[in-house]
Amino acid sequence: MGRRLGLLGGTFDPVHTGHLLMAEVARDALSLDQVVFVPAGVPPHKCEAVTPAEHRYAMVLLATAPNESFAVSRRELERSGPSYSLTTIREYRREIGPTGELFFIAGADTVLEIRTWHGWREVLRECQFAVLARPGFAIAALLASLPAEVRGQIRLLPAPACDVSSTEVRERVGRGEPIRYLVPEPVEVYIRKHALYQG
Repeated sequence: MGRRLGLLGGTFDPVHTGHLLMAEVARDALSLDQVVFVPAGVPPHKCEAVTPAEHRYAMVLLATAPNESFAVSRRELERSGPSYSLTTIREYRREIGPTGELFFIAGADTVLEIRTWHGWREVLRECQFAVLARPGFAIAALLASLPAEVRGQIRLLPAPACDVSSTEVRERVGRGEPIRYLVPEPVEVYIRKHALYQG
Protein backbone atom coordinates (compact mmCIF):
# COMPACT_ATOMS: atom_id res chain seq x y z
CA MET A 1 0.00 0.00 0.00
CA GLY A 2 1.34 3.44 -0.96
CA ARG A 3 1.78 6.58 1.06
CA ARG A 4 -1.17 8.71 2.07
CA LEU A 5 -0.10 12.32 1.82
CA GLY A 6 -1.90 15.55 2.60
CA LEU A 7 -0.97 18.96 1.18
CA LEU A 8 -1.97 22.18 2.90
CA GLY A 9 -1.19 25.13 0.69
CA GLY A 10 -1.59 28.78 1.50
CA THR A 11 0.01 32.14 1.92
CA PHE A 12 0.37 31.58 5.68
CA ASP A 13 0.64 35.31 6.35
CA PRO A 14 0.85 34.38 9.19
CA VAL A 15 0.24 30.70 9.91
CA HIS A 16 -2.28 30.37 12.76
CA THR A 17 -3.88 27.76 15.00
CA GLY A 18 -6.71 27.22 12.52
CA HIS A 19 -4.21 25.99 9.90
CA LEU A 20 -2.67 23.58 12.40
CA LEU A 21 -6.06 22.30 13.50
CA MET A 22 -7.15 21.69 9.89
CA ALA A 23 -3.97 19.73 9.22
CA GLU A 24 -4.31 17.60 12.34
CA VAL A 25 -8.02 16.87 11.80
CA ALA A 26 -7.29 15.77 8.21
CA ARG A 27 -4.26 13.71 9.28
CA ASP A 28 -6.35 11.79 11.81
CA ALA A 29 -9.54 11.42 9.75
CA LEU A 30 -7.76 10.23 6.60
CA SER A 31 -4.95 8.26 8.30
CA LEU A 32 -2.35 10.36 6.51
CA ASP A 33 1.32 9.46 6.80
CA GLN A 34 2.28 13.10 6.58
CA VAL A 35 0.83 16.58 6.04
CA VAL A 36 3.05 18.92 4.04
CA PHE A 37 2.53 22.67 4.48
CA VAL A 38 3.28 24.43 1.19
CA PRO A 39 3.73 28.21 1.57
CA ALA A 40 2.98 30.02 -1.69
CA GLY A 41 5.74 32.06 -3.31
CA VAL A 42 3.71 34.47 -5.46
CA PRO A 43 0.05 33.73 -4.72
CA PRO A 44 -1.95 34.26 -7.96
CA HIS A 45 -5.19 35.12 -6.11
CA LYS A 46 -3.77 37.73 -3.72
CA CYS A 47 -4.17 41.38 -4.67
CA GLU A 48 -2.71 42.92 -1.53
CA ALA A 49 0.96 42.95 -0.58
CA VAL A 50 2.26 39.74 0.97
CA THR A 51 4.92 39.44 3.68
CA PRO A 52 8.31 38.30 2.27
CA ALA A 53 8.44 34.56 1.68
CA GLU A 54 11.31 33.83 4.07
CA HIS A 55 9.38 35.29 7.02
CA ARG A 56 6.28 33.25 6.15
CA TYR A 57 8.36 30.10 5.69
CA ALA A 58 10.14 30.61 9.03
CA MET A 59 6.83 31.05 10.86
CA VAL A 60 5.44 27.82 9.36
CA LEU A 61 8.60 25.95 10.41
CA LEU A 62 8.22 27.24 13.97
CA ALA A 63 4.51 26.40 14.08
CA THR A 64 4.82 22.84 12.75
CA ALA A 65 8.02 21.78 14.53
CA PRO A 66 6.30 20.04 17.50
CA ASN A 67 4.30 17.68 15.25
CA GLU A 68 6.40 14.89 13.74
CA SER A 69 3.69 14.22 11.13
CA PHE A 70 4.00 17.76 9.71
CA ALA A 71 6.58 18.89 7.16
CA VAL A 72 7.17 22.17 5.32
CA SER A 73 8.02 22.49 1.62
CA ARG A 74 10.00 25.24 -0.10
CA ARG A 75 8.89 24.16 -3.59
CA GLU A 76 6.68 27.12 -4.39
CA LEU A 77 9.04 29.60 -2.75
CA GLU A 78 11.89 28.53 -5.02
CA ARG A 79 9.82 28.38 -8.19
CA SER A 80 9.73 31.49 -10.34
CA GLY A 81 6.41 33.04 -11.34
CA PRO A 82 2.98 32.51 -9.77
CA SER A 83 2.49 29.62 -7.31
CA TYR A 84 0.01 27.35 -9.03
CA SER A 85 -1.23 24.45 -6.90
CA LEU A 86 -1.48 22.25 -10.00
CA THR A 87 2.30 22.25 -10.48
CA THR A 88 2.93 21.27 -6.87
CA ILE A 89 0.20 18.63 -6.86
CA ARG A 90 1.62 17.01 -10.01
CA GLU A 91 5.10 16.89 -8.46
CA TYR A 92 3.84 15.14 -5.35
CA ARG A 93 1.63 12.82 -7.40
CA ARG A 94 4.72 11.65 -9.32
CA GLU A 95 6.64 11.13 -6.06
CA ILE A 96 4.04 8.98 -4.30
CA GLY A 97 3.36 6.97 -7.45
CA PRO A 98 0.22 5.15 -8.60
CA THR A 99 -0.33 3.32 -5.30
CA GLY A 100 -0.23 6.48 -3.17
CA GLU A 101 -3.18 8.68 -2.25
CA LEU A 102 -2.94 12.46 -2.39
CA PHE A 103 -5.27 14.84 -0.58
CA PHE A 104 -5.36 18.63 -0.85
CA ILE A 105 -6.59 19.99 2.48
CA ALA A 106 -8.77 23.07 2.19
CA GLY A 107 -11.51 25.07 3.80
CA ALA A 108 -14.99 25.16 2.32
CA ASP A 109 -14.46 28.74 1.14
CA THR A 110 -11.49 27.61 -0.94
CA VAL A 111 -13.52 24.90 -2.68
CA LEU A 112 -16.18 27.41 -3.66
CA GLU A 113 -13.48 29.17 -5.71
CA ILE A 114 -11.99 26.02 -7.26
CA ARG A 115 -13.20 26.85 -10.76
CA THR A 116 -11.09 30.04 -10.71
CA TRP A 117 -7.89 28.01 -10.19
CA HIS A 118 -5.33 27.50 -12.93
CA GLY A 119 -6.03 24.07 -14.50
CA TRP A 120 -8.74 23.25 -11.97
CA ARG A 121 -10.00 20.19 -13.85
CA GLU A 122 -6.49 18.72 -13.87
CA VAL A 123 -6.18 19.51 -10.15
CA LEU A 124 -9.28 17.41 -9.47
CA ARG A 125 -7.92 14.53 -11.54
CA GLU A 126 -4.63 14.48 -9.65
CA CYS A 127 -5.91 14.52 -6.06
CA GLN A 128 -8.89 14.43 -3.75
CA PHE A 129 -9.96 17.43 -1.69
CA ALA A 130 -10.24 17.05 2.07
CA VAL A 131 -12.64 19.85 2.94
CA LEU A 132 -13.20 21.24 6.40
CA ALA A 133 -16.08 23.66 6.73
CA ARG A 134 -15.50 26.80 8.75
CA PRO A 135 -18.25 27.83 11.20
CA GLY A 136 -21.28 29.22 9.38
CA PHE A 137 -20.89 27.21 6.16
CA ALA A 138 -23.91 25.19 5.05
CA ILE A 139 -22.39 21.95 3.75
CA ALA A 140 -25.45 20.83 1.79
CA ALA A 141 -25.64 24.17 0.01
CA LEU A 142 -21.91 24.07 -0.70
CA LEU A 143 -22.10 20.67 -2.37
CA ALA A 144 -25.24 21.55 -4.31
CA SER A 145 -23.50 24.60 -5.75
CA LEU A 146 -20.64 22.56 -7.21
CA PRO A 147 -20.62 20.60 -10.48
CA ALA A 148 -20.73 16.80 -10.21
CA GLU A 149 -17.09 16.46 -11.32
CA VAL A 150 -16.06 18.53 -8.32
CA ARG A 151 -18.38 16.84 -5.81
CA GLY A 152 -16.95 13.43 -6.64
CA GLN A 153 -13.47 14.47 -5.53
CA ILE A 154 -14.46 15.97 -2.20
CA ARG A 155 -14.13 14.30 1.18
CA LEU A 156 -16.00 16.32 3.82
CA LEU A 157 -14.39 16.25 7.26
CA PRO A 158 -15.86 17.42 10.55
CA ALA A 159 -14.17 20.63 11.64
CA PRO A 160 -14.01 21.84 15.24
CA ALA A 161 -15.05 25.48 15.57
CA CYS A 162 -11.93 27.61 15.15
CA ASP A 163 -12.76 30.71 13.17
CA VAL A 164 -9.32 32.34 12.96
CA SER A 165 -7.99 34.08 9.86
CA SER A 166 -4.61 35.47 8.91
CA THR A 167 -6.29 38.78 8.08
CA GLU A 168 -7.65 39.01 11.62
CA VAL A 169 -4.21 38.27 13.08
CA ARG A 170 -2.53 40.95 10.95
CA GLU A 171 -5.19 43.52 11.84
CA ARG A 172 -4.93 42.78 15.56
CA VAL A 173 -1.15 43.18 15.45
CA GLY A 174 -1.56 46.45 13.57
CA ARG A 175 -3.93 47.73 16.27
CA GLY A 176 -1.62 46.61 19.07
CA GLU A 177 -4.05 43.93 20.28
CA PRO A 178 -2.96 40.52 21.63
CA ILE A 179 -2.73 37.50 19.35
CA ARG A 180 -1.86 34.95 22.02
CA TYR A 181 -3.57 31.59 21.32
CA LEU A 182 -4.52 32.73 17.80
CA VAL A 183 -1.02 31.74 16.66
CA PRO A 184 1.48 29.34 18.25
CA GLU A 185 3.71 31.07 20.82
CA PRO A 186 6.91 30.84 18.71
CA VAL A 187 5.07 32.55 15.83
CA GLU A 188 3.89 35.32 18.15
CA VAL A 189 7.47 35.85 19.32
CA TYR A 190 8.74 35.87 15.72
CA ILE A 191 6.15 38.47 14.68
CA ARG A 192 7.20 40.75 17.54
CA LYS A 193 10.92 40.23 16.98
CA HIS A 194 10.69 41.14 13.29
CA ALA A 195 8.04 43.84 13.76
CA LEU A 196 5.73 42.23 11.19
CA TYR A 197 2.25 43.61 10.43
CA GLN A 198 2.96 46.97 12.02
CA GLY A 199 1.33 48.85 9.14
